Amino acid sequence: MHELPLFVGLLALVTALAAAAERVRIASPIVLVLAGIAISLVPGLPNIALSPEVVILLFLPPLIYASAWNMSWADFKASFTPIFLLAFGLVIFTTVGVAWVAHTFVPGFSWPLAFVLGATVSTTDPIAGTAIIKQMGLPRRVVVILEGESLVNDGTGLVVYRYAVLAVTTGQFVLMEAGQDFLLSVVEGIAIGLGLAWLVRQVHKLTKETPVVETTLSFITPFAGYLLAEQWHVSGVLAVLSSGLYLTLRSSEYMSRRGHLETMGVWNVLTFLLNSTVFVLMGLQLREILFSNAQYSPGTLILYGTIVSLAVVIARFIWVFLIHYTPRLFISRYKHVLVPSLKLVVVVAWTGMRGVLSLATALALPLTLSNGSPFPYRGLIIFIVYCVIFVTLVLQGLALPFLIRTLNIKPDLQAEQNEIKLRIRLASLAIEHLEAEHSMNDEVSDEVLSVLKHKYEARIDRLRLRQGGNKRKNINESELRETRRIQLGIIQLEREEATRLRHTGEHDDEVLRSILFELDLEEGRLELEEK
Repeated sequence: MHELPLFVGLLALVTALAAAAERVRIASPIVLVLAGIAISLVPGLPNIALSPEVVILLFLPPLIYASAWNMSWADFKASFTPIFLLAFGLVIFTTVGVAWVAHTFVPGFSWPLAFVLGATVSTTDPIAGTAIIKQMGLPRRVVVILEGESLVNDGTGLVVYRYAVLAVTTGQFVLMEAGQDFLLSVVEGIAIGLGLAWLVRQVHKLTKETPVVETTLSFITPFAGYLLAEQWHVSGVLAVLSSGLYLTLRSSEYMSRRGHLETMGVWNVLTFLLNSTVFVLMGLQLREILFSNAQYSPGTLILYGTIVSLAVVIARFIWVFLIHYTPRLFISRYKHVLVPSLKLVVVVAWTGMRGVLSLATALALPLTLSNGSPFPYRGLIIFIVYCVIFVTLVLQGLALPFLIRTLNIKPDLQAEQNEIKLRIRLASLAIEHLEAEHSMNDEVSDEVLSVLKHKYEARIDRLRLRQGGNKRKNINESELRETRRIQLGIIQLEREEATRLRHTGEHDDEVLRSILFELDLEEGRLELEEK
């Protein structure tokens, strides 16, 4: 327990660095990797080690569930073919390619060990890549493909990883049996996840309008799915993945408004903390890992890490270009299986960052074999994985904006225009409803209708300005900006007064907290409309 204050302090430092990175528009995972390296250089810090089982259970289920929760099922289906080719085909291709490179160039690496390494670095974690791509305004299809790939390939890579580790620890591996077990593990894991998701949905219906319970259920679900699937010796990863996709698709049907908002806030914090914790732990263990590889010179370690990193990068380029161009040689209707232009193909090939999941699976390698002897080359595998993360996440991540500018890829404005059209449509629908359903209602005064209609007309005016077309005669940009400035000023005035009343204790604190929450929502809505 004496190490806990140190760990909390380091976590606070990493959080501050991530906040600073946000200001200079650098993706936080890049900062976390660099922070982990910096932590390892501080003399006198202890080595905080977790058992492999704890690493797997604490980090993988919630991170995979969070990724599934943030994925659009409609976008996923629309880009299913390229996602499937990357999430399954590329994972196998990378695993085999890296295994061959490791077996060939790293002395002592048996084929099972080489496949463990290949499976560990085969899955992408493009949080940094997609964050940069969104900032650069690239087509939505590119973002969806990269997010969908990282979501599904976690399941593929971790199932392959599981069988590779089993082959090393037990010394037994039969390809036919492993293939059958793989298929059963996939199907049964998905079935368990969907069954659990259906059950959770029914429970949510009973707890609607209880945000704390709704948030707690969302937190429990990934762990329950993973443990249940592992109890049946099937893929816990795919159970978590399938339950997350199902529940996010139905979330608006069974979750309350406030429950949904609070759940998203909790998961955003949890995901950041998990990512930060992994890299802090890695920094605290990196010196020990280097010590465990004392038989290798620093140059040799860097050489092995560089070779494997290049293999990962090259394998992705080869596969991405193959799936983009090969189908067109045989089927003329496949004009662009992946993305519509060569420039975007290069971006997809470049954006293959490895991150926290690769690191977590490396840390989760068993300490011993079934006969009690140490797991061979465990320290070297973890070091090589860290090198791959550094090359693909830090170096490629930092170079991605420069690559996009060099290729002269223009921002895609169509997605923003489509969003504006949708918001205008919804606001217009509200006005039509007011006129059709309430204009002749004696119980509703003309003043009330006028205020409500003005609210939606002002919203349409702001959207028209963003759209670039002044289609309403009463639109005036300066007046709208002044209106927004006044509204924000009033919100700030109300917030200050509510805060003062909380300090004086003149009114019920719970009521005041509810009012402050509503003011935050209103301010957020105004800021979103102005983007």
